[in-house]
Order: sequence, then C-alpha cells, then structure tokens
Amino acid sequence: MHDFNERSYNSHKEHYKDNRDILGRLKRKNSIDYWRHERMYRLLTPLLERKGAKWLTVGDGLGTDANWLQGNGQSVVASDISEYGLKAAAEGGYIHEYKLVNAEAIGFADNTFDYVFCKEAYHHFPRPYLAVYEMLRVASSAVVLIEPVDIGIQFPLMVFLKNLLEKVSPGMVNKVWTNRYSFESVGNYVYKISEREVEKIAMGMGLPMVAFKGINDYYTTNLDLKVSTDNRQVFRKVKSKIRFKNFLCRLGLIPYELEACLIFKSQPSTEVLTRLKVGGFKILSLPENPYLSGK
Repeated sequence: MHDFNERSYNSHKEHYKDNRDILGRLKRKNSIDYWRHERMYRLLTPLLERKGAKWLTVGDGLGTDANWLQGNGQSVVASDISEYGLKAAAEGGYIHEYKLVNAEAIGFADNTFDYVFCKEAYHHFPRPYLAVYEMLRVASSAVVLIEPVDIGIQFPLMVFLKNLLEKVSPGMVNKVWTNRYSFESVGNYVYKISEREVEKIAMGMGLPMVAFKGINDYYTTNLDLKVSTDNRQVFRKVKSKIRFKNFLCRLGLIPYELEACLIFKSQPSTEVLTRLKVGGFKILSLPENPYLSGK
C-alpha cells in the first residue's frame, strides 16, 4: 500500500516536467480555457468579504488558483506536490509565495490559514480523506473543495439502476455506468465527491455548517480551448453545451458535473451567509452531538 501511494505521488510530481506551455493559462487570461476555470473561481466570491484573508491553495500545480485569489485581494500561499508549475509562476510574477506540500501531511501549524482551497485536485489523491482532514487542520474558517460529482451517490436514478442491475447480473451495471472506474493518464483513480460524504466528514468532527453549489463545465479535445473568447464560433459552442447541461440539471434529469463544497470549521458571519444565499448556495446548519455538547 505504501509503495502504491508513493508511486502515485511520484507520478504527479513529474506531471508538468515537460510541459512547454506551463504558464499558458496564466498568460492567456482572455482564452476560453481560462474563462472555464474562472467560472469556478467565482464560486469563492461570497468568502472574499475581507481583504488580506489568508488562503492556502492545495494541488495548485500551475498557480492559477492562487493567482486569481491574489487578484481579488487575498493573501495566498500556493502549494502542490510538484515544483515545476509553481516555480515558473513565481518567477513570472504570477504568484507571491509557494510551498511544496504533500496533501496528506501539510507542513503548517493548526489554524494557520483562514481558508484552504482545493480545486479539481482532491480527486487525484490516493487517500483523499487524509488530505481533507489535513486541510481542515490548517484552516480556521473553512475548507473549499470544487470537485467532480459522484453520480453513484448523488444521482438517485443511477443508484436505483446499479442496485437493480447488480441483482440481475453484477457485471451488467458497468455497461451502463461506463466511467464507474475512471483513471487519468497521470496515474490516479478519479475519486469523485458527494454532498453526503462531505456532510458526514463535518458531522463526524462536530463542525457547524456545510454549503454546496453545483456547476457545469464543458471540456473537449475536439476544440481548441486556448483560443480567445473573441472566437465567437468556438465560444458559442462551449457556452451552448453548458447551457444545455444546466437546463437538464434544473429539470432534475442529471446532476451537476462539479460541486463546490464548503466545510466550515466555525460559524460564518451573517454577511458571508447572506452572500452565500444570494450566490445560490444550499446551506446546511448541522446539529450538535447531543452526547458531547457542553463538555
């Protein structure tokens, strides 16, 4: 087991080694590719009520997450297990500070940061629960995950079909649920997330609140997403794909592809709660453990 984890992390360390366009996303902020990612970053807006709040980005291989937060008045340390992208981003002036970090052992003291942000990296970790507990340890206010949604938990119809087909023939479900066992070329199993799992993490630790908001994206290798948003033909196609997915989600026919999951360690301010509600977040206040309250 230890050998597998080491091989997984070593593979991720070298992922950007030969990337000749390692600063491409930061240099091309007018691109469709950057627009896609900025749509996810804007989900953080309700938490930006205070200038200079301290953030740690985890799995921020290219420094894009930290760069966006810096541009919105936050104090940020970017972190990743690999130095290639972060070193280039720092030397290019795109980020102020970075640290090499294994998400399972984050080298900062408890409550060092106000917020910890992990975008589309949690699903790369071989032992993601260890990582999220470490993120919660070094955060004082909240941890924010933006990750692919696990339809095997989040989508009731898929759960029904899975249970039904497994009774008929255990292997049949894999023909319907074709990406049940998803792997990426860098060497990770795609560890997707669900609201229920996040809720259980918070409840198990006696935390006060979680919040969720879904978002759809569109990625394809059939289009050059590095082109400018001025390319109306490509940009219209990407936006129309997202609009169609949003329509299906509003009808309840499919779940959102990605979800922003906010795990609060302390009760957020009234202002933050108001901004979350205005931003369309679903907020869940969690009950206290009746056997430990007041102790």
